[in-house]
Formats: sequence, C-alpha cells, structure tokens
Amino acid sequence: MLIGSAYLSRKPRSKNEREIPPDPLATKLHLNGSFPDVDGIRSYNVQRVPLGWTLMFGAGTLSGLLGIGSGAMKVFAMDQAMKIPFKVSTTTSNFMIGVTAAASAGVYLARGYIDPGLSMPVVLGVLAGSLLGTRVLVKADTKWLRRVFSIVIVVLGIEMLYKGLSGRI
Repeated sequence: MLIGSAYLSRKPRSKNEREIPPDPLATKLHLNGSFPDVDGIRSYNVQRVPLGWTLMFGAGTLSGLLGIGSGAMKVFAMDQAMKIPFKVSTTTSNFMIGVTAAASAGVYLARGYIDPGLSMPVVLGVLAGSLLGTRVLVKADTKWLRRVFSIVIVVLGIEMLYKGLSGRI
C-alpha cells in the first residue's frame, strides 16, 4: 500500500486538473480554500469527497489493525482522490496527526506512562523542526516535495515488508 502510494504521489497534477470546478458537496461543506505559494495565494477546489472519506476510513482501519500511522495514506487520499494540492495535503495530514497525538499524549501523561523530563527534548525538537518546515514549505517546489515524500514512503514500505517477513512486527 505504501509503495503504491509513493508511486502515485510522484505524478504531478496538470493545469487542467487544477482548474476543475468545485464538487457541490465540497462547496456545501466549505472544503475549498487557498494557501500561500511561491507565486502568491493560490485557490483550490476539493473533488470526490465521498471517495476521500472512504479512503480515510480505510487508512484509519489499517492504522488500527497494523498499529502504524496512517499519515501517508491520508496524504495519498487527499492528493490523488480529492485533488487537494500536495502542500495542503501534507500539512493537513500533519495537523490531523498532531491532534491525535496530543489527545493520546494527554491520556498517557495522566496515566503516568510518559516521563516529562525525557520527552521534553523531543517536543522541543519537533517544535523547532515544524517551524523550520513551514518556512521551507512555502518556498519549496512541489515536484521536489513529491519526490522526497515518495522516497520516505518507499523506505517505510520496505522496512514494513522486511519486518513482516522476518516476523518482527
């Protein structure tokens, strides 16, 4: 699944695909939007909302079954199925992961499963990396972002296959 996602995410979107009229359901739910790009503010229209929901449900199911994060699958669903720009897909997935992680962290902290002194350096590193990433993202070429994303996803997929075949999952 991850390797297929990596392959499909490398495909850049054509100009015609970027100028498709909005899906009526996406308009009703206020899903269309805009984001800062190298050339200024760029608007986008969301497509195939029911398909996106279905793929997100599948991503959540796989995440629960396999005990893995489903961010890569969410990016794939938003980018390929819903035609959301890649920069918006990756940042939206990151936000969803952050909300989920924050809720889980609160539960684990309350139960005493997290050592705050040990986790604080990680939190500071993630915060610094996130701030740097948002500054780089606005100026980054989407073609290179897609390539880096694909490479990371292929490596994760190969690692999962290796661990699965060696019985270490």
